[in-house]
Amino acid sequence: MTDLSRPTIGLEPVLTTSELAAHLGVPVQTIHDLRHGGRGPRGFRIGRELRYRVSEVEAWLAELEQSDQTARPHEGSRR
Repeated sequence: MTDLSRPTIGLEPVLTTSELAAHLGVPVQTIHDLRHGGRGPRGFRIGRELRYRVSEVEAWLAELEQSDQTARPHEGSRR
């Protein structure tokens, strides 16, 4: 008999679109718009629902941060 209450070892956590939007403090529609425009994090569908691996979201945020720093290299050094 298996114990379904224990999480499966080795599976990476995933976020729903609503969870991702809440975490980022943006409307769900913003996530949909970014994804539709090819500028959002990589996701995948399980049935009708989109899911986002936490590692993909972290990589996407790092890319956004890097491109922002590249676009404005001197802004962070002002005091």
